[in-house]
Amino acid sequence: MRKTTAKTKKETEVMGAEFFDALDLLEATKGIPKTYMLEKIEAALVSAYKKEEGSACVRIALDPEKKSVRMFAQKTVVEEVENDKEQITLEDARAISRRYNLGDIVEFEVKPKTFGRLSAQTAKQVIIQGIREAEHSNIVREYDKKHEEVISATVTKVNDNTGDIVVDTGTSEAVLLRSEQLAADSFMVGDHLKVFVTEVNHDAEARGPVVTLSRTHSGLVKRMLEMIVPEIRDGIVLIKGIAREAGSRTKVAVLSRDPDVDAVGACIGSRGMRIAELLEELHGEKIDVVLFSEKPEEYIASALSPAKIRDVEFDGERSAKIWVDSDQLSLAIGKEGQNARLAAKLTGYKIDIKGRK
Repeated sequence: MRKTTAKTKKETEVMGAEFFDALDLLEATKGIPKTYMLEKIEAALVSAYKKEEGSACVRIALDPEKKSVRMFAQKTVVEEVENDKEQITLEDARAISRRYNLGDIVEFEVKPKTFGRLSAQTAKQVIIQGIREAEHSNIVREYDKKHEEVISATVTKVNDNTGDIVVDTGTSEAVLLRSEQLAADSFMVGDHLKVFVTEVNHDAEARGPVVTLSRTHSGLVKRMLEMIVPEIRDGIVLIKGIAREAGSRTKVAVLSRDPDVDAVGACIGSRGMRIAELLEELHGEKIDVVLFSEKPEEYIASALSPAKIRDVEFDGERSAKIWVDSDQLSLAIGKEGQNARLAAKLTGYKIDIKGRK
């Protein structure tokens, strides 16, 4: 009997050591807190015991300091037993200890060899799910810091059929859908690109990607200008609005808080060097940087650049009739109406352009 007890104790210690060594490794390599995984392991063992024994009346004792894992079946002291897996008579309980009374809980330790008969697969699945949830939480926390920001990514896979690409963002791999790419985008494995984080999925059980990336969102232009132009980053020049038709043309309205700083010139840079960096990233998408004004007529005229406006007449609260010289009409309207359309979106005014000789 003594020999069997010693062996049982040794098996318990080994099992505990394996558990806690694995937890230490998970915490060190994946950043999953040991306390979090202890809860999942406890749930796994209870689930396995219930599947094997048909009862959830069990207590798991996990001791990180002693690295021990112990399981105790629990039975309630009753006058008449209806379920022998969960109940024990007062007489039998007092045969163990005179201190027991009706309603008390009597615990019986489940020995390690019994652990082996439990459903290991059930326990394993719960633990694996816990690891996945923790990893998901870690990734979500990292992406939350980057939500609505521009991040650098590297192409790791290209789907030739759909045009979707898989990129490494430094936090995880994520899919950039073809619909979120520019028309001129054509990437190969190893290419570097900038992407905008539009959404972060916090639900670990929901289907779909953890993060949604985009190169068509207007936020990409805004954040890149903030990165490229020191005056914007320092708050001297403000971005007041952006109207974008991704891959084709974007209008950006800016305003300087310092009379000595030219807002448009600061964004374009000497010899166009600053805006050139953005154009290169956007594969030639046209960028019009225009001056914002609190005066609607000035703002609308600026938004319609490079066309020169003769006059602005307001027709209703948010509607304006624009007069231009005949030779400026096509320029003001733009190819397929794009210039006028973007100006309207930027200013919030319905724009009707008229030519005048």
